Amino acid sequence: MVRNSWGTHWGEAGFFRVCRGVNNIAIESECAYTVPKDTWTEGVKHITTEHEKNSRLNDHTVYPFPQPEWKGADVSEDFLPKTEKGCRVERATFTGGEKKNVPHAWDLFKAEDLPANVDWRNMNGKNYMSWTKNQHIPQYCGSCWAQGSTSAIADRFNILNNLSGTPVGLNAQVVVNCQAGGSCNGGNPAKVYEYAHTHGLVHSSCEQYTAYNLQHECGPIDVCRDCLWPPPRPDDDGLSGCFEVTPNVYYYVSDYYAIRGAD
Repeated sequence: MVRNSWGTHWGEAGFFRVCRGVNNIAIESECAYTVPKDTWTEGVKHITTEHEKNSRLNDHTVYPFPQPEWKGADVSEDFLPKTEKGCRVERATFTGGEKKNVPHAWDLFKAEDLPANVDWRNMNGKNYMSWTKNQHIPQYCGSCWAQGSTSAIADRFNILNNLSGTPVGLNAQVVVNCQAGGSCNGGNPAKVYEYAHTHGLVHSSCEQYTAYNLQHECGPIDVCRDCLWPPPRPDDDGLSGCFEVTPNVYYYVSDYYAIRGAD
């Protein structure tokens, strides 16, 4: 099963199938992937070498920051960013308070009864985690607050449905587009949970990650779209040849709250 970037309305909920073992569409000869290295069992740490720092393959481009922002998001003022130049991540604060509809896990289980460790990348042979992303491709974008939160929420859905069907991926670019907590100039990750509670999040293939701030009001076409070829340039918000697509599912959170410390 291969994920595409044309939206969940296409193919099998945004995926298509290829034949394994015959290099179908060159997926085996041209594939790039990573395998996580065990750096926790023995406390192994990676030390960056001078060769790695100075590699010609590194991107040494100095990108403009902050990006220009449009301040008129079509959501509550509570979701608008309140960052200063150079700020990336605000302290996670819930403007409307926490939502707690069921008991906390620590109200139900004693710490001493928990296993010594849990790795959701290999839970009984299954990897429930979202895939690794680089928030600075194709350009610098301080969207870690959106990337981390959408990734964590997607993981919870994969655990909830035991990876039945296709893996869940949630769209960080839509969160940036609609300023659901911030922009490419930084933001508050807690706001993403509030936004997911009230508005819902959409699948990752609804919108290509462009690492740009919108320069117009966030509309339906900025939440889920399809485009004729070639796609528009993201830096000028060109939408020629593109059309809005109604997402076939929204992902909501029912509870959100702050936690601190191992216990």
